[in-house]
Amino acid sequence: MTETNQRQPQLSDSFGGTVEKNIPENVEWIDECFYIKKTRFGLYTSVLKEPLGQNFITGATEEGVITMTRWHLKCLQEGTLGDCTKVINSGVVSGKL
Repeated sequence: MTETNQRQPQLSDSFGGTVEKNIPENVEWIDECFYIKKTRFGLYTSVLKEPLGQNFITGATEEGVITMTRWHLKCLQEGTLGDCTKVINSGVVSGKL
């Protein structure tokens, strides 16, 4: 049987590939941690204060993104995100092809 290594999720595991370079001065920081930005495609993205400008969660509604960003950050802070996530396939091919 294959043994799996349990690794605790980290904040950096959840980052999108984009970092905002220009953060408007008048943004409303939610919980002093993030703000919500509407994308050009009509979606909503949370942008973190630390690390500054890092895109985090994207979704269809502003309410949903706020809720999931709060939940995700809370789970990371409490160390319980690993209890709520499961890796189905690691994408690693082992052995000789």
